Amino acid sequence: MPDHFAITGVSSGIGAALAKCLRVAGHRITGFDLREPQTDLDGFVRVDLSDPAAIASAIGAVTGPFNGLCNIAGLPPRDGLEADILQVNFIGLRHFTYGLLPKLASGSAIVNMASRAGHGWRNNIDQLKRFAALRGGADVADFVVTEQINHIRAYNLSKEALILWTYAEAEPMVARDIRINSISPGAVATGILDDFANAFGERMAKNVARAGRVGTPEEIARVAAFALLPESYWMKGIDIPLDGGMGAFAISDELGLDALRLS
Repeated sequence: MPDHFAITGVSSGIGAALAKCLRVAGHRITGFDLREPQTDLDGFVRVDLSDPAAIASAIGAVTGPFNGLCNIAGLPPRDGLEADILQVNFIGLRHFTYGLLPKLASGSAIVNMASRAGHGWRNNIDQLKRFAALRGGADVADFVVTEQINHIRAYNLSKEALILWTYAEAEPMVARDIRINSISPGAVATGILDDFANAFGERMAKNVARAGRVGTPEEIARVAAFALLPESYWMKGIDIPLDGGMGAFAISDELGLDALRLS
């Protein structure tokens, strides 16, 4: 029997690549997105992750059981979308995941698509806890104003929260016989790459130059597929950086690790 996976953000970019990767391997896919996918799936449900009622409706429209969920849907760092970014990328994603939990089979996996932009979480623990306590709607809009959050900080914060939520849920999910991990890509050649170039500017350009190129959706999808499959059973509660070495370069620079090299 093929496995059955749920994928949000299935209609483009990494989500579309993952659906194709898993279907080629013979698995079944139910996709969730605002837009209709261009490729054939075994099922598709339209959902707006900024709307709790839409999330409840989407979850009610599927029966499962699912062998895995990959949370890929999200908004990029666009000016003026601060509250929406926080709502969709974390609050709504978390709401959707909890709603789908009863329909995840024993031994299944959850994979959260975070970002290299979320790796600054160690410097923002207090703000992250305040954000994670929100339940959505007006609370999020008020939080944006009170904390003076711009679109770049909104994106980074949403991905920091996603990484820490993955850590926080690791043990409770193990008790359910469910694995949860996150993946943190660097720059990837999708339709929203220009949003990241505009937001992160010269810093992103330098990182890409050092890495040699941006990543491809297919490269991220192959790792996400592995994280969903039983072969990755011992991989639980970790964040997987997929950034072409950008994180390693930054650590080496920060710590002055040139002395460790032989030449």
